[in-house]
Amino acid sequence: MSEVKEVATDRWVDPAPFDPYEEDPVDPERERWAKASQWQLLWWRFKRHRLAVVSMWFLAFMYATIFVTEFITPNGRDTRDPRSINSPPQMVHLFHEGALVGPFVYGWKQTLDMKTLKRIYVEDRSKVQKLRFFCHGDPYRFWGVVPGDLHLVCPAENGTFFLFGTDRLGRDMFSRIMYGARVSLTIGLIGIAVSFVLGMSLGGLAGWYGGWIDSAVQRLIEVIRCFPTIPLWLALSAAMPVHWDPIWVFFGITIILGLIDWTGLARAVRSKVLSLREEDFAQAATFMGARPARVIGRHLIPSFTSHLIASATLSIPGMILGETALSFLGLGVRAPIVSWGVLLNDAQNVNVVALYPWLLLPVVPVILVVLAFNFMGDGLRDAADPYN
Repeated sequence: MSEVKEVATDRWVDPAPFDPYEEDPVDPERERWAKASQWQLLWWRFKRHRLAVVSMWFLAFMYATIFVTEFITPNGRDTRDPRSINSPPQMVHLFHEGALVGPFVYGWKQTLDMKTLKRIYVEDRSKVQKLRFFCHGDPYRFWGVVPGDLHLVCPAENGTFFLFGTDRLGRDMFSRIMYGARVSLTIGLIGIAVSFVLGMSLGGLAGWYGGWIDSAVQRLIEVIRCFPTIPLWLALSAAMPVHWDPIWVFFGITIILGLIDWTGLARAVRSKVLSLREEDFAQAATFMGARPARVIGRHLIPSFTSHLIASATLSIPGMILGETALSFLGLGVRAPIVSWGVLLNDAQNVNVVALYPWLLLPVVPVILVVLAFNFMGDGLRDAADPYN
């Protein structure tokens, strides 16, 4: 017979008797995730995407500024200074000749080049213009209703403060960029609201009923998507009456962008409704007498709301770029309303850009906002993915 060899082991065995009714120790972290709601899980996963969180706070700051544009701008939207036409940006300083003075700018010495007729600005170190805070300056009407003249920062008495320089009429570029943010950022939100109403309504009907309704909606989507976007924008914008008030042009551009952008959302909603309408919770609601609109609105759409939010954040940049492109081409928002596209319209001339490059500064917030929306949309999309 073969001998049985003892095998040495380093495993430790608890000699205490085993209690089959003893509860397992609870992991607080695992229990917290198990009891969390869908929105809590979405937020916790979203916080892991650091770039998306930074983009979210940047966008929150940008949208917060549009409520107090009149207060934070040092000059009025249309205030002109004929002494500072095409003035370069003024740098903010704290120290003058080794002494702490506080936030101030130097004045300009202005000369005229008789060969090119270009105004030449040189810093005048003898003119120290200290900035004023919470001061009274150019009068305005807050949101066009409440009169006021209080500003966060103002130039010195009989001085100037043009952080981003001035345009060909002597208007402050920084103030006009901030006023333009109110239009360019708002047009994306209103446009996505129109797009959501159309996309969820038509996509939900197509996915729920199917048949000829689904075929009609799909053919309409294919017809809209087969047109090139920019020529379609131009055609619809040119169809608006030229005698319209600028504010009606603003709403017209918003509706145009919403009417074109709903197709992708409608297809996403249709596919989700098609996959969820046969689930037990949807069938139970139908058997209990719920109407299709209630089943879709109260049971189906909330189950993929996180995907809709991610889709919205990725669609808003396209609408902002659409408004910028139309206004740049002169078919969008018109003066006296200011948008980033209207400001870039002044930079079409290459010679002007070569001489006054600060006129291109309105493109900077466009790039930053579009990138921020894309980064935040990527973070929301990853957080909403249940398999991530």
